[in-house]
Amino acid sequence: MNAVREPVGRVTIAPQVLITIVRQTTLENEGVERLAARSPRRTGRRGRRAVGPGVEVIVDKEGVRVTVHVIADPGVNMMRLAETLQTAIARAIEHMTGLKVSDVNVYIDDVSHPTTNSRRA
Repeated sequence: MNAVREPVGRVTIAPQVLITIVRQTTLENEGVERLAARSPRRTGRRGRRAVGPGVEVIVDKEGVRVTVHVIADPGVNMMRLAETLQTAIARAIEHMTGLKVSDVNVYIDDVSHPTTNSRRA
């Protein structure tokens, strides 16, 4: 009879890995010109926190909390873009890490000017 072994040890996923997942997932979506250059301000929530340009991730007992600030392409439906990003980011984190996502907050900080050539900066 084959005995099932319980995992031994500990697995830790650094919050910075989650920043990378959020960044890549966000930039893959049509309608996103780029991430906002500024870092989100501290929310006051407790947990392990990582911040990158336009992205904040907090891992706490409720799960992963994501805040992302984007610059949208002109002419995009911003509500649809934000909803698409919420779903895509949550799915990517849950699929790649197995962590539960408790919320994804999307802020559209600006709309790019049609002549801007800073795509995916």
